[in-house]
Amino acid sequence: MVSVEALLLGVEVGTSAIKAVVYDRAGVERCAARRALALLTPEPGRAEQDAGALWRALVALLREVAAASAAHGRIAALALAAQAGSIVPVDDEGAPVAPLVTWLDQRAAPLVAAWRAEGRAADIRAASGWHAHPGLGLAIVAWMTRHAPAVAARSAQWLDVQGFLLRQLVGRAVTDFSQAAELLLLDRRTRRWSPALCALAGIEPGRLGEVVAAGTRAGPLLPTVAAATGLPPETLVVTSGQDQCCAALGMGMVTPGQLMLASGTAWVVTALTASPALDPIPPRMDLNFHVAPGVYTVSQLLGGFGAVIERWLALLYGEGEAGYAALEAALGAPAPDGLHFLPLGGSAQGGGAPGGFLGLRLESTRAEMVAALGQGIGCEVRRALEVLAAAGVPVTGLWMSGGATQSAAWPALLASLTGIPVYVARVANWPARGAALLAGTGAGLLGDLAGAAARWRLPLAAVAPHAAAAEGYDARYAAYRALCARLEEGKE
Repeated sequence: MVSVEALLLGVEVGTSAIKAVVYDRAGVERCAARRALALLTPEPGRAEQDAGALWRALVALLREVAAASAAHGRIAALALAAQAGSIVPVDDEGAPVAPLVTWLDQRAAPLVAAWRAEGRAADIRAASGWHAHPGLGLAIVAWMTRHAPAVAARSAQWLDVQGFLLRQLVGRAVTDFSQAAELLLLDRRTRRWSPALCALAGIEPGRLGEVVAAGTRAGPLLPTVAAATGLPPETLVVTSGQDQCCAALGMGMVTPGQLMLASGTAWVVTALTASPALDPIPPRMDLNFHVAPGVYTVSQLLGGFGAVIERWLALLYGEGEAGYAALEAALGAPAPDGLHFLPLGGSAQGGGAPGGFLGLRLESTRAEMVAALGQGIGCEVRRALEVLAAAGVPVTGLWMSGGATQSAAWPALLASLTGIPVYVARVANWPARGAALLAGTGAGLLGDLAGAAARWRLPLAAVAPHAAAAEGYDARYAAYRALCARLEEGKE
């Protein structure tokens, strides 16, 4: 009897796209597929997705890779690395009763501002490990219970993206600690839903999904799902985790002290630590669970920089590839003195105010604006690394994942601007790779997670700082920080 090779499927459920990648047990990619996802902005400040369309996109994607992988073997297990913090209300049958509200949403900003003024934000961080944020689950549920009571009344459960999709796949609303924590409704110490945070949101803990460790078996596919996708009925679904944590795992990051920059729609700096203590964490940073056991993450969302870049390139160059070609050329060029870009939500605005250009002149060119755009984002990365270094986190190198690694110019800019080497492997599927590792270990096909991650680790290229460029960037960063300080003074 000829044995059929067991394959592993990792799915990245992002904000702009959903990607499925099939690997063999040695970590070799066998096939992949992708579907774009629409971000809906029905009103200013809102950022939603159609949860039903997301589910249909996943089904179509699974059907595509099930067919494409048949020549290589049989998919034995799958897991999802999903955008975190986003939330969708569902009825008793698991059907959405409102759009999925993404982490980019800002409708609850006045509510979060009130929590800060009342001193509740400190309590939220102490319990959850996270700062109150308008787009994350706690604030969105609280906003809905106050301003959309009809939706709240119809909602049997409030689910994160992984929990929603696993309910559709296996009939069980279950998620992992890293996803649950970013809803800001989980008590980091007990690892259970917090009664106090749920009360602040206006719901009972029982209206949230089940929480387990990443790598836990969620169950086999529902028969209707197996029939719709063409996947084997016995395909095991395993809990995965937050996409940033899965990207770190996919790169082989399971050891405290390692440092990663994710550069997708969201740009996030993440450091690994062995301690769940909150006190040593820099004030602006968040504490989360890693998908690897016994490891935690310290991270800071720098902003939705991927979305910012895409938007400005479209405004300056129109839709298409012309803007990205211009970006690649401009990132290596100096921006004019006095022309700065302040990223939306960056530290220059205290983490929440609108961004934009300062120092524009009539003679400013598109290329100069794009150069300032890239360097402003780079300054925000350097600022976050300085905060980590001041807190005692080793900052000797930066592992980089996400769309920006497909560019040669971004890693070179960031290395010279931060003064440390940037390590890249131009693989765009790190979260899916991490999810596949969890699928394999959860199914008992790869052994322990740390060993499997080491075996699957891909070689990384080191991009070193360029001495001549670094000197100029030091001066520009000093000017940027001085500008930030003046803006902060103006608020007082």
